[in-house]
Amino acid sequence: MKRLFDVVVSLAVLLLIWPVLLVLIFLIRFKLGVPVFFTQERPGLHAKPFRMVKFRTMTDEKDSAGNLLPDEVRLTRFGQLLRSTSLDELPELWNVLKGEMSLVGPRPLLMEYLPLYSTEQARRHDVRPGVTGWAQVNGRNAISWEQKFQFDVWYVEQQSFWLDMKILFLTVKKVLIRDGISAENHITAEKFRGND
Repeated sequence: MKRLFDVVVSLAVLLLIWPVLLVLIFLIRFKLGVPVFFTQERPGLHAKPFRMVKFRTMTDEKDSAGNLLPDEVRLTRFGQLLRSTSLDELPELWNVLKGEMSLVGPRPLLMEYLPLYSTEQARRHDVRPGVTGWAQVNGRNAISWEQKFQFDVWYVEQQSFWLDMKILFLTVKKVLIRDGISAENHITAEKFRGND
């Protein structure tokens, strides 16, 4: 039932907002350059890698040595707007249609984090990663990694259709008030460095 719901809702939303997507593609191309989409390998169900797709939010500005400038320099005001409204996440609906993600589940993090998880934290990969999740509606990037993983594992243990409905409703609310977008002194979240 969860998979059917994912397909129906993501397809319906994509069909409904395709004009918005076209406008965003044009604006990103004009303001940030190409490629319009940012893709990155992330761990999915059972930590199997897949390529997650998002709208790009940063420029490719480099220093004199050809190295990319820090994220906070490359993140423009327009990029911040895309992130604060979660519009950069819309292409992930394609990942949902392909079965690589779900509408609701633990957020797919970086591949480099996989060896850093405890056995308990690794349980977040027992379900498909989500466009939104229990950790996102309970603090998003403004909470600690330990709290995020606790929320992720709690979701794995408690997941149900009605819980997903609650998370989707709370996600809309969080996006509208733009709550928990970034961690203190970071443009998104501090890097996970393992358990002490």
